[in-house]
Amino acid sequence: MSSGNRFSSPVGASFQSSLSRSGPGHRPDRLEIAKNWLPRYTGMPIGEFGDYILLTNFRTYLQAFADQFRCKISGEHTPMQAATNSDGLTMINFGIGSANVATIMDLLIARMPRGVLFLGKCGGLKQSSEIGRFILPIAAIRGEGTSNDYFPPEVPALPSFKLHKFVSDRIQEHGLDYRTGVVYTTNRRLWEHDEQFLEHLNRVTCIAIDMETATFFIVGHYNQIARGALLLVSDVPVLPEGIKTEASDEYVTREFANLHLQIGIEAMTKIGAEGETIKHFRY
Repeated sequence: MSSGNRFSSPVGASFQSSLSRSGPGHRPDRLEIAKNWLPRYTGMPIGEFGDYILLTNFRTYLQAFADQFRCKISGEHTPMQAATNSDGLTMINFGIGSANVATIMDLLIARMPRGVLFLGKCGGLKQSSEIGRFILPIAAIRGEGTSNDYFPPEVPALPSFKLHKFVSDRIQEHGLDYRTGVVYTTNRRLWEHDEQFLEHLNRVTCIAIDMETATFFIVGHYNQIARGALLLVSDVPVLPEGIKTEASDEYVTREFANLHLQIGIEAMTKIGAEGETIKHFRY
């Protein structure tokens, strides 16, 4: 990956409030708004975003990234924070939930990255699910509702195959195994007590549940941004003793988060230098 990429944004680094300069009565388009809002939401100028992006919803991941590469974190007082290393790889902490991941994937049209990888945690939905196991989802069920603002419900939420293939190779280089399957994405919280919902999850045969993946895939598809997700199983909510607690989440972070982050960094760094061009068309 060329270190020059981070400073060669196709939209330029010096965008300055074109919304206010366009004159009275001008209605800005999506791109104008995104160019104005991406720096406002992240505290980072557009020209500092790299061609490849890691998304996370954990401040600990972003801090570890910044510490490893000795790069500054922008946006300490904004809704999202971001950092870019010397190789032009950017990491963004976008927060939690489908609305937030839709927002950042919309705002990224201001930069149009070549690939985005989401590093998230998920709940395993099989009794055999193993905490610490990685999942490369082949699809996601759109149970969150946010994605309906982009495409009709029958449009599947899918990753970009070439990006996932590259991530798969990096996992195997570490001598690790992973699982594939369908992830169920929901906006609900505190659903673990709901027996009817648990029965529904069993009927749809999903391997895991989270709050972002389906929205991330759909909005990436809408904006024609190549995307993939590497999920870490952090709990097994189908078992009473498997419901996430503060203590169990601290254990998962301590034991597995660094490896999760490193695989993401390696995948998105090497794909810039070695990977094929990724293009997922929206017809």
